[in-house]
Amino acid sequence: MPSLKDLRDRIASVKSTQKITSAMKMVAASKLRRAQDQAIAGRPFAERAEAMLRNLASRVAPTGQGPRLMVGTGNDAVHLIIAITSDRGLCGGFNATITRETRRLIHELQAGGKTVRLLCVGRKGRDNLRRDFADLIVGDLTDVGKPALRYADAEAIGNRVLTMFEDGDFDVCTVVYNRFRSAISQVVTRQQLIPVSLEGSDTTDSRLTEAMGAGKATYSFEPDEDAILAELLPRNLAVQLYRALLESAAGEQGARMTAMDNATRNAGDMINRLTLVYNRTRQATITKELIEIISGAEAL
Repeated sequence: MPSLKDLRDRIASVKSTQKITSAMKMVAASKLRRAQDQAIAGRPFAERAEAMLRNLASRVAPTGQGPRLMVGTGNDAVHLIIAITSDRGLCGGFNATITRETRRLIHELQAGGKTVRLLCVGRKGRDNLRRDFADLIVGDLTDVGKPALRYADAEAIGNRVLTMFEDGDFDVCTVVYNRFRSAISQVVTRQQLIPVSLEGSDTTDSRLTEAMGAGKATYSFEPDEDAILAELLPRNLAVQLYRALLESAAGEQGARMTAMDNATRNAGDMINRLTLVYNRTRQATITKELIEIISGAEAL
């Protein structure tokens, strides 16, 4: 049985940990509100751009004519996966779900005879995936969006992906990230960025797509369709990456707030249990000392 001093030290240690987790919970809660507002505000533009390009791709794909970012290279032998995770831990299973989905996608593609390359955004995803797929990682980006996430951060990643695509390093690009649903819920999402997917993304609100008449709307381009698409497609890539980064940032803060709240509650429960054990041990020690004193007095 631990001594009273050991129990006092353990209680003090748990209380110190509880203060830290409580402070981290409040910090995450304050960051969550801003990140959530940014993620929600960024959805409509990204969804409309995605729906419009999907509409155009559905008409261009049958002819096989159009920009390579839209119709692809005509091959799907090499896949680039962009895994977006966080740089810091203590956010529950937020990063584990992304690495698990990325591993599943890698195994699916390799089972189909495809070549896979990885671009890791976030320190945690890089460290986890490097254990088994170090030879597949072609680049990693950390501290993205520090101190604040900007469109320029997504644009820089988009330019890097475009350069790789133009150099023929891959044929298909897919991003894997956590889409923010609520403070306690994030949805693991796969989204094909290159070429433009003809299937509706699960990140697009079906009501928005229906309202836009996706697949039915007609777009006119002036002065030239190819010239406008040449400008629009790279911009759309950056927009979709920016949306993924915003969703991931909001999901990270929500997951961290929930994890720290659970840790604070668990620390409180542990303090109560340790205090109960401490009181019982102290009472048993006092009782034992009284018995020894009485026994000694009777012996005299």
